[in-house]
Amino acid sequence: MPKSSTDEVAKALWYVGPGHAEIRDEKLTAPGPDQVRVRALCGALSRGTEALVLAGRVPVSEFARMRAPFMGGDFPFPVKYGYSTVGRVEAGPADLIGQAVFVLHPHQNLFNVPAGAVIVLPDGLPLSRAVLAANMETALNAVWDGAPGPADRIAIVGAGVVGSLVAFLCGQIVGAEVTLVDTNPARVEIARKLGVAFAKPETAPSDCDLVIHASATASGFATALACAGEEATVLELSWYGDGQVAVPLGAAFHSRRLRLVSSQVGEVAPSRRPRWTRSRRLAAAVTLLADDRLDALIAPAVAFHDLPSRLPGILDAKNGLLCQVIAYS
Repeated sequence: MPKSSTDEVAKALWYVGPGHAEIRDEKLTAPGPDQVRVRALCGALSRGTEALVLAGRVPVSEFARMRAPFMGGDFPFPVKYGYSTVGRVEAGPADLIGQAVFVLHPHQNLFNVPAGAVIVLPDGLPLSRAVLAANMETALNAVWDGAPGPADRIAIVGAGVVGSLVAFLCGQIVGAEVTLVDTNPARVEIARKLGVAFAKPETAPSDCDLVIHASATASGFATALACAGEEATVLELSWYGDGQVAVPLGAAFHSRRLRLVSSQVGEVAPSRRPRWTRSRRLAAAVTLLADDRLDALIAPAVAFHDLPSRLPGILDAKNGLLCQVIAYS
């Protein structure tokens, strides 16, 4: 039996109080007959969600729904949280040993999970890009919810990781006019690499058929409404935690008969739910990462053991980071 299948001590990141995190030891027993042991190689922080978790801003009403797969503890603190890990299987079924896999798992260097929880990565997919799988799954679900079509005029407000991935997917639609809208002019280079147009809010397109809002700001939401054409759909993809957001639903919102729709990755989009499982959706998200243009979203890696001291800066919305990669070795 491989050494990795015996009892070992893992190290996991825990959010322990507002603005504070620590790495804790966690004893692992040998994996069960239907489990695999995964040694993490790299991962990613979900900056928007994890900033809210670190700040203790998950609403009480969402404590159950916000639990991530294999999460430890309970909201608000202490919690072992996160959902983007790429690793290699060290023990388990013979056909999985040695495989590079993606797992929806908190930030931890070694862990056991059911064999069915891992997604084997395609040959040739860089591990650093594979950490985008969870974000790509959210973006895919949003596109299903928004249902854009060929030749549509589409605006995505908020050029963070998820917004940029939505723009990337919409940019593949034949004839679609896709614009990524953001207050940060430096994001024009991201849009260029992804093959879509870019605009600041003051020059954002109007009369759009579909607008997807992903900035998590009240001003971004107002921009999204202004971009929408008559009877168009505005898809709200941002999550504000316990924040209160002023939404401008006066003026011409009603006379233009705008349609406001929420999107959230916790459930498969209704249009696909009868046929798609979450596992199938995640596997599809992994295959959609086979495009080297997406490397533009990836920030230089930070060492796992440095996370407790680095997290406040990494999760600060003002730093301009997109996908923060975690290196486990």
